[in-house]
Amino acid sequence: MFGLAPPWLLSDRGTPVADALVLSHPEQFERLRRACPEAAPTAVLAGDPCFDRIIAARTRRKRFRRTLGVRPGQRLVLLNSTWSSESLLGDGAGAPEDGWCGGDVVAALLDRVADEFPVDEYRFAAVLHPNIWHGHGPGQIRAWFDRARRGGMALIDPLTEWRQALLAADAVIGDHGSVTYYAAALGTPVLLGAVPLHALDPEAPVSAFMREAPRLDPDASLSAQIGELLRCHRPLPGPAEFTTSVPGESAARLRKLFYSMMGAPEPDRPATLEPLPLPGYAAGTVTVPLRVLTRVLGPGEIAVSRWAGARPGSGPDPVGELHVAVHEDTREADVLELADVIFREGGVDDPRFGSPSAWTAEVLRRHPGCSLAAYVTGPSECVVRARGGAPLRMVAVPGVDAEDLAGTDPAAYASALYAWLAAEGGEAVTAHARAVTEGLVLRTGDRHHRVRVVPLSPSGQAG
Repeated sequence: MFGLAPPWLLSDRGTPVADALVLSHPEQFERLRRACPEAAPTAVLAGDPCFDRIIAARTRRKRFRRTLGVRPGQRLVLLNSTWSSESLLGDGAGAPEDGWCGGDVVAALLDRVADEFPVDEYRFAAVLHPNIWHGHGPGQIRAWFDRARRGGMALIDPLTEWRQALLAADAVIGDHGSVTYYAAALGTPVLLGAVPLHALDPEAPVSAFMREAPRLDPDASLSAQIGELLRCHRPLPGPAEFTTSVPGESAARLRKLFYSMMGAPEPDRPATLEPLPLPGYAAGTVTVPLRVLTRVLGPGEIAVSRWAGARPGSGPDPVGELHVAVHEDTREADVLELADVIFREGGVDDPRFGSPSAWTAEVLRRHPGCSLAAYVTGPSECVVRARGGAPLRMVAVPGVDAEDLAGTDPAAYASALYAWLAAEGGEAVTAHARAVTEGLVLRTGDRHHRVRVVPLSPSGQAG
């Protein structure tokens, strides 16, 4: 039993190493009494300050999602791994029934994320135990996750920001680590990718949770499993019950313990915990080449799905037209010559690019195979220019919810316009004019986004 066995709790003389051993639930005391009775007298029930901080920050979930660049309607899936060979990102030394075992687990999982999940519908982040960072080194971790990060995945700081990411998540793919258990305690859907039951105390609550929670099938579609998990989720009662028996009380109980051990009177002001800070903004810019599948659903209405993997989707052959959209700063610079759409983001008055109008013209001159250039100027607008055409400003039309303005990446608007013009073929000029007059309707997943198209003057101002 990790942390409750004699090697952790007793000195060489067989006496407790700690004056007080803080527990969060009476259940832990019973296991402690059986595993190490010598340490039982030091046990103090004082709750879980980590979980209390998480609960207190629940009202800031939307802000934490915004810091990770999660847009309305987008799902945030968190990959979580503890440190051991039998963890989610371990070397597969576990038993065959433990889920992902054998082969390169990291590469297999990250490749499937890129291949199966459209970037406008899903955002991914990874929380790795600090011992993984320490054992392999930050450089190795970043190297393993390099392409995933360029595909939009966030690597979360393992000490200061994992709680915020956990609160922001819609689902967690995890293992027997504490972060996965905290997720379940919050009621977040959890899919277990590693289940080393033989390594757990069979009487521990985490063991019961491992036996009951849904498990990842490595041979089935990952996106289908996440979809099913989100649709059918029913929180298990165990994690919420056993994480702490005194929610919200840890600050007061711990301070009382500390002052009693010092023999000093407590301050008369309330005991409080430091609130979780708001992390810095992580946009999740995708710089790997995007495979874009489009379907024209009707006049000015286009369905767009963009993938960061080697192929679009994991099912049968996709229905629709494919094109390639590439960020100007991509590391795969040779793909720029094959791109149908080239895009980037920047300020309207960024002197490095002259202006959005000037940048789009320059890109089309430099890359003769490119049909459309898009300069993203904000969370809900961009400036685009089709080859042979004038610059246009594309901006989201507000919906009922003001947050709909940030409903999808404006670079997707450019792919929608490209698909609309390509579908019209010889009538592209007419389609161009109709887009300006009527705008476009863009569909990503089950969400619709209305986009207004405004012509710009040669100086770059809206006409």
